[in-house]
Amino acid sequence: MLEETASIARDLIRFDTTNYGEGRSNGETEAAEYLGAHLEKLGLTPEYFDAAPGRTSVIARVEGSYEGIPASDNRPALVVHGHTDVVPADAANWSVDPFAGEIKDGMLWGRGAVDMKDMDAMIIAALTDILGAGKQPRRDLVIAFFSDEENGGVFGSQHVVKTQPQLFAGATEAISEVGGYSITMNGQRAYLLQTGEKALIWIKLVARGTAAHGSRVMQNNAITKLAEAVAKIGRREWPIHLTSTTEQLIGELARIMETDPQKVGPDEIVLSTGTAGGFIRGSLRTTTNPTLLAGGYKHNVIPDFAEALVDIRTLAGEEEAVLAEIRELIGDEIEIVIMHQDIGLETPFEGPLVDAMVDTLIAHDPEATVLPYILSGGTDNKALSTLGITGYGFAPLRLPAELDFPGMFHGVDERVPLDALVFGRGVLGDLLLNY
Repeated sequence: MLEETASIARDLIRFDTTNYGEGRSNGETEAAEYLGAHLEKLGLTPEYFDAAPGRTSVIARVEGSYEGIPASDNRPALVVHGHTDVVPADAANWSVDPFAGEIKDGMLWGRGAVDMKDMDAMIIAALTDILGAGKQPRRDLVIAFFSDEENGGVFGSQHVVKTQPQLFAGATEAISEVGGYSITMNGQRAYLLQTGEKALIWIKLVARGTAAHGSRVMQNNAITKLAEAVAKIGRREWPIHLTSTTEQLIGELARIMETDPQKVGPDEIVLSTGTAGGFIRGSLRTTTNPTLLAGGYKHNVIPDFAEALVDIRTLAGEEEAVLAEIRELIGDEIEIVIMHQDIGLETPFEGPLVDAMVDTLIAHDPEATVLPYILSGGTDNKALSTLGITGYGFAPLRLPAELDFPGMFHGVDERVPLDALVFGRGVLGDLLLNY
């Protein structure tokens, strides 16, 4: 019989909640109602919020005992949140049906197995362990499952935070995805606890030229101008810029890898860690990746218009400087349209919640260590930060050394080990009960 956490995650994968961006989505309502039904079984009262038809978020509050927490501390609440949408998956590239929730080789396969229906399931399972046993968490928990995270939360966390801020009354901290998972380096297992996120800027480049027959001599070709701009941006090698978090991380990685950081650069140290390097390298610098090209409508027609999308990720506080450099890089002929922009976050690797997350992980895996890192992407913690809520990435998973887990995010054949889900359920349950 399939363990409950895996069963819930499998059910969630079978809801095709594909989010194509820019408001196009298969919708999250069915998944939200499924999670809401689980919350109701635990005696909670879920509330549903639609930012648009089919774009449903569900939220419930668990009352805390506040045992041992003095009233002078204002009895802060903890937000525990996930998202139910997923990025598209091309079934032709997968070895399994991406929406079947297949169990194979001791793993759960499918789009969302890692990002982040596994964590959604772990939240429900951990609450079941607490409330089902008649126990009560020490503090109020605000349980939220948001829609539209893969589109920056426009139809999810951003909408709920703006229209229903009272739902988060008293909350000062939050935990969610992309942190707390293990990597193995030089025979040492370490957990990456996410204490920051890069800023996201999605821009559109627009090039204009002269429409003409494809046989003409044409200097004012929109596609040529756009291609030159895209190549400049895509080939820009942004310099390494270490923050307090990444300096601490590089120092710890060098220690584990038995490397002298005075002689070996940050890039080399990160790459020596193996599969984790793909995620961590992006936290050391700005990245500017072209992701879509569009222009023209017939082989023998020179179009007067072409456009491209570029995904920009900067460290907190560098947004305007990076945009200014891109404008200088591509010149005045290319129009830049900002499609979406949010903020970067960085929080010190210290404090009661950080201590609790570290202690709980070590209690379940005594031989491991815990390291801080900055996520090169972003989460719904950004929307919550506008309410003064400090967010962390903590979806705890103990993973086999050979698994390229960072490569599973938005990747082909996304999968998570079944025993990692059981581990995460236990760690998360202990944290939510005792923090």
